[in-house]
Amino acid sequence: MSEPHTNNINKKIHPVHKVEQVLESFIFKGRWLLAPFFVGLLFAVVLLLIKFFKQLYLMGVATFTASNQELLVGILTLVDTALLAGLLLIIIFSGYENFVSKLNIENHEDRPVWMGKVGFSGLKMKLISAIVAISAVELLKVFISSASYSNDELLWKVLIHVTFVISGVLFAFTDYLNSKTINH
Repeated sequence: MSEPHTNNINKKIHPVHKVEQVLESFIFKGRWLLAPFFVGLLFAVVLLLIKFFKQLYLMGVATFTASNQELLVGILTLVDTALLAGLLLIIIFSGYENFVSKLNIENHEDRPVWMGKVGFSGLKMKLISAIVAISAVELLKVFISSASYSNDELLWKVLIHVTFVISGVLFAFTDYLNSKTINH
């Protein structure tokens, strides 16, 4: 006779557990607060696209009057803008999928191979790689027009780039060490 009574006690949800479930559900739904950030970053990509076409137009107008050096700096600016836009898309896709919700486009023919597979560690590596690439393009632009920079400015720009490179190597090394630990 005591057995059915025990089952009824087990079926009742303790009030503390109910509060905990409501709180956890509320916190979990809070992930949607991140969605506007990713929409804002997508708007930033649109702004970069406008900047890209403005630069392309200005280069087209100045093609016959610009020096090779000026044309090369313009092309590197286009490359830099494209790299930054790609970096933002990586952050948007990966961030949304890692923190908000999965994108339901599994069967889409244009879906990037890395989508849905980039965790925080992979996102960090893609981010630092893109930053190093952008920094390298910026540094190349500075070297092409180095006459307009002082030696101190050139030194600082090189040091900043080297800092990005060293940071990337250290990120990769720490990820390698983390992958070798038992708890990982």
